[in-house]
Amino acid sequence: MPDGRVQGTIGSQMNAQPKQTDYQFRPMVAADLPQVYAVEIVAYDFPWTRGILADCIKVGYECWLLTDGRAILAYGIMSVAAGEAHILNLCVAPEYQGKGLGRRLLQHLLQVAQERRVDTVFLEVRQSNMRAAALYRSMQFNEVGFRKAYYPAERGREDAVIFARSLDLFADE
Repeated sequence: MPDGRVQGTIGSQMNAQPKQTDYQFRPMVAADLPQVYAVEIVAYDFPWTRGILADCIKVGYECWLLTDGRAILAYGIMSVAAGEAHILNLCVAPEYQGKGLGRRLLQHLLQVAQERRVDTVFLEVRQSNMRAAALYRSMQFNEVGFRKAYYPAERGREDAVIFARSLDLFADE
């Protein structure tokens, strides 16, 4: 939708009846950093620093929030240059995971990339993150390579799987 609002449903863990909520996409700004960082540190074992998040805004990356009007439910950060986009971070607050918000945010980032005339979108995912890899495959991303020892891990480093997607497929969704 043009105003950035999408209709969605968030189900309560305590209540079998889903609650209807309006989700809004909006650009991330510096004032959002305390809440974004709070999500980052609970969502990841090896979170980005607040400084890295601030730098992403400063350099003009596509930094987007998915909110319910009160809280940040998810955020995504994507660099765009020379006809390519690279999704650097796609994070859903742990209490909202499994509700389709990661898919909605990914769709939004793909739409932004298409508006920026991007041909191909890339991203990396931890080799152990099967849930995220399944989402990317379901969104027509393909494995195109690996990065050895890319991510910090509890014991050393973990490999990343590199995914890519051509945006000429985007019109089919």
